This record gives sequence, structure tokens and C-alpha cells, in this order.
Amino acid sequence: MIWRSKIYDTIETGRDSVISKIYDWAMLFFIVISIIPLAFREQNIWFEWFDKVSVSVFIIDYLLRWMTADYRMPERPKWVAFLTYPFTAFAIVDLLSILPSVLVVNKALKLFRITRLFKILRVFKFIRYSKNVQLLFKVLRKERHILFTVFWIALFYILITALIMFNVEESAMFEDFFDALYWATTTLTTVGYGDIYPSTDIGRVISMLSAILGVAVIALPSGVITASYLEELRESKNEKETEK
Repeated sequence: MIWRSKIYDTIETGRDSVISKIYDWAMLFFIVISIIPLAFREQNIWFEWFDKVSVSVFIIDYLLRWMTADYRMPERPKWVAFLTYPFTAFAIVDLLSILPSVLVVNKALKLFRITRLFKILRVFKFIRYSKNVQLLFKVLRKERHILFTVFWIALFYILITALIMFNVEESAMFEDFFDALYWATTTLTTVGYGDIYPSTDIGRVISMLSAILGVAVIALPSGVITASYLEELRESKNEKETEK
């Protein structure tokens, strides 16, 4: 149907049409105003209206995307696209961000404060409407093998330094192995809160080496991501120039 095709072109992120861009910016606006109340403990009438209006918009957006699922997944039969869309990642995030504001669910989960936790998922809706964030996730997928390698190196180093420190230090600072893991993680990431620290000379030497190597381990994925991100930006720019 032509009207469903027009709806899809409007709500699909990244379209160059003016209407599509206005729709994206409008959705970003409603996401922002829906998150504002989460920064306050006490709620007021304005926050309630923010939530009601934004959730109404999210529900309409969810239904429109479900109605045009076959355009989003053209490789699948229509009935399969309609059935599987609610189980896609973005659809699940959309649904979970809507559910807390539904009265029945709100009362059922209020005891565990899960409603506010689910509302925080609305932050992830930015991913859909921000081209730069989508580009960053594309970079992460592209460089996932290198990043996973660095992650395992960092995890291995944390475990080794934690074991060494736990057996070297016998002060009250390191009462159990979890304290050593906590210290190793904060030291590797060069945060160093100072609530747990070594008191012996050998412990301090290990701490200095861990901090220095931590800079190298953290800098490695940063360089990879930055280089790949700039490369993707250039490719995206070249594609737009080619289309023109």
C-alpha cells in the first residue's frame, strides 16, 4: 500500500527527506522530556504530563513501525516480518520503555522500583535516531575481534595483578580476593579511588606497574575505535558525494 510506504519512509531513520528529519528530531525531543523526570526523586504534575505525552508518542511510533515491518525486512514474507518484528532488539527496547507507564504494569512492579529502571531504557532509543551513534556501533561491530582481544588481555591482567596483590599485601585493605579485584580494576583503568591501596613497598611497585600498563591497555582500543570511526566518516561522506 502506498500510504504504508510513505509512513515507512517518514519514520525510517536516516532518510534525507525534510519530513523524515523532522520526525527524527521530534522523537529525540520526546525521548529527552521523558528522561528528565528520572533525574528527580520527587514527581510533580509537569513530570506526569511529560510521561503521558511522550509515552503516547512512543506507542504510536511502535505501532507505526510494526505496521511497516515488511518494508523493514523485505527479505522475509510479510506475515513472518509482522510476527518477528516485536522480537527484534529495537522493538524490545521500545516495548520495555513503554510498559512502565501502563497503569496495570506500573502498579504491579512499583514495589521493586522496576518501572524507573525500565524507563531508563528510553536512553537506548537515541541509538535509532542518532546517525553518529549508529556509526559508532557499526565501528564496534567492525572491530569487535580486536576489542574482544583487548578485553581478554585486560581481564587476564586484572586477575593476575589481583592474585599477586592479594598474596603480597596482608593489610586490612585487602580482606578478601574481591577487594584485590576491585583495586586491580580501578588501577588498570587509572581511576584509583584511593579507598583501597597497598601499604608495602612491593605492593606499591606492583601498583605503579599496573597503572602504567593500564594506560597502554586502555589506550589501545581507543586508538582502534578512533581510526575506524574516522574511516567510516570518510566513507559515509564519499557515498553522499557519489549520490549527488
